[in-house]
Amino acid sequence: MLCLRRKVISESILQLVNTAQLNNASLHTTPTCNEIRKLARLRVVDNSEIGKRAMAEGRPPRCIHVYNKRGVGYIGDKVLVAIKGEMKKGILVGLKQNQKPKVPKFDSNNLVLIDDNGTPLGTRVHVPIPTILRTILKERTHAKGADYTKLLAIAGRFI
Repeated sequence: MLCLRRKVISESILQLVNTAQLNNASLHTTPTCNEIRKLARLRVVDNSEIGKRAMAEGRPPRCIHVYNKRGVGYIGDKVLVAIKGEMKKGILVGLKQNQKPKVPKFDSNNLVLIDDNGTPLGTRVHVPIPTILRTILKERTHAKGADYTKLLAIAGRFI
């Protein structure tokens, strides 16, 4: 008799645990992280050779460092990425995360690879670029520093 009660109690506890797990499985308790932080995967959208090979192999570049004070990348920020065992720099040209008003939100985190001078490694950008990127990159272009306006020249479409 005692053994039967234990069995019934253990079965009812098991059912309660299973229903609790099902209810918790449909609810997410933590927000999704769409921000560009360290180890975030990015998508190369120019036609640079290293970018094409990495995306074809299914090993997209990962962010190593964001060059700003916040540590979170936004449109127009320069990032350091690990791609094909090398460290390259790039400019963020489209992001998944929520943007400021009148800045489009993309389906993927887009990146254009650049060299140390700020010139793009590729000769064409395959996706549309936000128009606000013109003002952001022109502000960051200095007389002696990197020239980011070349990135705007190889872009085919703006939104």
